Amino acid sequence: MISKRILSFFAAALLSIGITTARPDEGMWLPMLLKQLNEAQMQDKGMKLTAEDIYSVNQSSLKDAIVSFGGFCTGEMISPEGLLLTNHHCGYGQVQQHSSVENDYLTEGFWAKTREQELPNPGLTATFIVRMEDVTKQILTGTEAAKTEAEREAIVQRNISRVGKEATAGTHYNAVIRPFFYGNEYYMYITETFKDIRLVGAPPSSIGKFGGDTDNWMWPRHTGDFSLFRIYAGPNNEPAEYSPENKPYKPRHHLPISLSGVKEGDFTMVFGFPGRTNEYLVSQAVKEIYEVSNPHKINIRETKLNILDEEMKASDAVRIKYAAKHASIANAWKKWIGENRGIRKANAIAEKQQLEQQFAQWVAADPARQQQYGNLLAEFEQNYKALDGITISRDYINEAAFGVEIVKLANNFTTLQRLLAQKAPQNDIDAQVAKLESYAAGYFKDYHAPADKKVFAALLSLYYNNIDRKLHPEIFNMVRSKYKGDFTKYAEDVFTKSAFVSESGVKQLLAEAKKGKDAIKNDPAFELANSVAEYYRVNVMPTYTSVNDNLSLLYRSYMSGLRQMQSDKNFYPDANSTLRVAYGKVEPYKPVDGVIYTYYTTLEGVMEKAASGVAEDYAIPARLRELYEKKDYGPYGVNGQMPVCFIASNHTTGGNSGSPVINANGQLIGTNFDRNWEGTMSDIVYNPDQVRNISVDVRYMLFIVDKFAGATHLVEEMTLVTDDTSGLPQVDARKQQPEKELSKKEKKKLEKELKKKRKKEKAEVDA
Repeated sequence: MISKRILSFFAAALLSIGITTARPDEGMWLPMLLKQLNEAQMQDKGMKLTAEDIYSVNQSSLKDAIVSFGGFCTGEMISPEGLLLTNHHCGYGQVQQHSSVENDYLTEGFWAKTREQELPNPGLTATFIVRMEDVTKQILTGTEAAKTEAEREAIVQRNISRVGKEATAGTHYNAVIRPFFYGNEYYMYITETFKDIRLVGAPPSSIGKFGGDTDNWMWPRHTGDFSLFRIYAGPNNEPAEYSPENKPYKPRHHLPISLSGVKEGDFTMVFGFPGRTNEYLVSQAVKEIYEVSNPHKINIRETKLNILDEEMKASDAVRIKYAAKHASIANAWKKWIGENRGIRKANAIAEKQQLEQQFAQWVAADPARQQQYGNLLAEFEQNYKALDGITISRDYINEAAFGVEIVKLANNFTTLQRLLAQKAPQNDIDAQVAKLESYAAGYFKDYHAPADKKVFAALLSLYYNNIDRKLHPEIFNMVRSKYKGDFTKYAEDVFTKSAFVSESGVKQLLAEAKKGKDAIKNDPAFELANSVAEYYRVNVMPTYTSVNDNLSLLYRSYMSGLRQMQSDKNFYPDANSTLRVAYGKVEPYKPVDGVIYTYYTTLEGVMEKAASGVAEDYAIPARLRELYEKKDYGPYGVNGQMPVCFIASNHTTGGNSGSPVINANGQLIGTNFDRNWEGTMSDIVYNPDQVRNISVDVRYMLFIVDKFAGATHLVEEMTLVTDDTSGLPQVDARKQQPEKELSKKEKKKLEKELKKKRKKEKAEVDA
């Protein structure tokens, strides 16, 4: 059953919400447009900054402290020495890569005591936004002559390439140009990407992942979900490849850290790189997600997670290999469950239908609108009907077939096999071999064939049994005749005979390829991967591509019409991994009748969960318990309590992980890491009564770094403040201006405490 991995479900009373006007705190807004669209409302909510303080190309601003971390998360600068704060789950893959059974940083945590101990991470990047620019006119030049959507897109892509090159010529910057409102507008982001990013510190998983799958997407939360990295730069403080000679990056701005904490009603702002939302989908699309796609994907991932759980519990080596994979699989699995609950609770499909009825009435009231939009809703319906069987096929191909690691690996050899079959030039073959050699080395470091064999049998059985035979790839006919549909027997055969089951086998395939010999074609894992890929190429991709080309045009027209119909509304574009601002306030919420969740949690809750008996997810380090029992919280505790997490009504999504939560004065108060389960449908529809973003309180981060880990040297390079001084530098500068820090009395108290701590540690060492 899907529900067995979850402690509890909440009642799902339907809640009707309107979608004709932007709701309080809804939206992911473009920083360069804050002045005209949002500044007044943000200041009404309590913000003491200006739009120019948040985003500016003329002076240092908050944007200069925000980075896209690896292209999948957000990070923020918290010291003048390049120290970067993000989530533990964002840095989890790097921590895992540096871990082994002998040096288990996942379990024990990692803290570099010196700069020399900070660990490099090849391939990891941190990208700053230099400036934004509206380039709609330049990108759409010539598109009026296009006769098809494909022709239009080709013109757009040529213009994007040209405009981007012109904007960055003679610089080390890059240009990212993205469509907004389904291609009605285009904005360019000029970026600066650093490539020498080193791991500085991460708490043990018992803190950084406290709550595990049980608490994921849930509130109340007690997770210290943070990790620390450092950006290094080459000469002139500019990006450079890794080198021991590189120096810590000097940021244009770093966020001062407030020790004043949060209280109910406080203004909050999340600044980051949200990944993907679909707020303007029509009802047919939401219905397909709710009734078809999500239920099947949930079931597939549930099956895989149960297998990996068992294998990881049986072996520390397997646990380390699969830690990051398991976390990624579980994260989406539980999100989809919450999303479906939220869609139902928000009555989202009916609300979308109501908006479409309003749109139809608006169109019918004017002959010019009838000509432009008259067939729009009917064409939506026709195109979504054309996806019957296509969506579910894509889901099973991606989640079930290529959710099996050996199948996914074999599929990566398709290009090499084709080159061999075509007797391509040896240089082309050698280049592909070199690429696959590099890929395989990393792949097998985190691969366990016995676990994958079980996943193979289970997931392909789901594929075989859960959808109509007419949607099966050809190779399933062989399984039906030879193995009587028994995928356990099929798995035994494949894993016995396939070269893709081991690194040595893959090396042998590649060695043969260098000699021009095709040992790939008849490998049973490759035959399976090739059959699935061929089914996708012939039976799925043509319809999927054609329908989505049509939908792109329809949604572009629909967005244009909606913005005309609701001309008094400020529209925000869907998230697309570009820099955005969301704002709201610290506030509790009521998940169901008779239950009200407060806006914060404390270390007391950690101890209560640790005593609950759920040992795997709620285990805690002895040192943390010791600090709790002594109430040894330093300057980070409040009235004998240690704040851990808090919630606010900021509109966030994937990619916002690691984003700073900033107070009314531009100071860091927390690090965003999740949403509440009731609010995960906010990617599709926003419910102001239910949607909350979850953040680790910055004071808990400081407490863990300082009191728990003893990495006081890291705290000492941060800027700590306790008043409402603006968190912004006062002049345009690459040189960091000092913000107002702790008072002399507060500094003296902190120094006294640190001195006492070091004396105690020395005594313990001497003893």
